[in-house]
Amino acid sequence: MTATDRAIELTRVAAAAADDKLATEILAFDVSEQLYITDVFLICSASTPRQVRAVQDAIEEALLPLGVKPVRREGEREGRWVLLDFADVVVHVQHTEERAFYALERLWSDCPTVALS
Repeated sequence: MTATDRAIELTRVAAAAADDKLATEILAFDVSEQLYITDVFLICSASTPRQVRAVQDAIEEALLPLGVKPVRREGEREGRWVLLDFADVVVHVQHTEERAFYALERLWSDCPTVALS
C-alpha cells in the first residue's frame, strides 16, 4: 500500500504553504506501510516560535479550500513543535532546535519520500 493521491495532493499544498512562510528542511515521508492512522508525515522547520505559528496558520489556510481541517492540533501554545493531524497527512512544524534534537527524519528514513515539487 502507498499513500493515496489525495494524501499526496494535500502534502504538496501544505509543503508549498510552509515554503511560502520560509520554512526550511521540508521533507515528506510515505508512512502508509508502517502506520494505519495516516499516509504521510510532513516535517518542516522554522527558526522562531512566531514563525512556527505562521507556518501552522499558512498550512491550515491553504488546506481549508480543499475541504480539510485538522482533526487534532497540538503544541501551538508554545510554538516550538506544532503537530497538525489532517487524518491523511500529519504535519510537524518544528523549531530548528527541536528538529535537530528529535531528528524525526532519522526515525522514518526507511520510508519512501514524497516528491514535493
